[in-house]
Amino acid sequence: MTRTGVFGGSFNPVHYGHLLLADEVLEQLRLDRILFVPASSPPHKPAAALAPAADRYAMVKLATVGHPRFEVSDLELRRPGPSYTVDTLEALRAAGDELFLLLGSETFGDLLSWRAPRRIAELARLVVVPRAGSAFDSEGAAAQKVLREIGVERFARVEGPDLPARAVLIVHAISLPLSSSELRRRAREGRSLAYRLPEPVVAYIRARRLYEVPGA
Repeated sequence: MTRTGVFGGSFNPVHYGHLLLADEVLEQLRLDRILFVPASSPPHKPAAALAPAADRYAMVKLATVGHPRFEVSDLELRRPGPSYTVDTLEALRAAGDELFLLLGSETFGDLLSWRAPRRIAELARLVVVPRAGSAFDSEGAAAQKVLREIGVERFARVEGPDLPARAVLIVHAISLPLSSSELRRRAREGRSLAYRLPEPVVAYIRARRLYEVPGA
């Protein structure tokens, strides 16, 4: 059975922070692959703020070329309507993979607002990756409420090859102080994107004039 880390998101745009996080999780959990799943229509984000889905997918493809265990899925681009994670996981489980869903700590805190959060936890092991510089209180009331609602017993830090059962996994990964919103602002202002995104992605953004102000 293929052990697949599922890394969903808008990737608007993808950057080195995403790639480093994925590589860290791949290594620490000893996964077979990381599957990047760009969302076509994220339910929690306004469409006006997003580059076209086809462009975001193309940028992730460019960013992951050359990594033998990074793959990109167009599953959510091919499916009409909002990009619900539970639907994606159902499709991937049908293919027989063992799934690990990567989540930021803020995203985990919002999990109960997602469609079918308990089913999500049944379909995949949840992997929380706290953002650098942010505090994730796994013992706090908010985090414990999410655990109860999704039917998982506890949190467990990943500290070796043996993964605890019936737990939301916490992976502390090296991370870079990059944000897609800041990169969009830099692109809009015509500032350098070097060393923040892979060069092919920078070239794609410039060629397609993504994130520029219309008419500017």
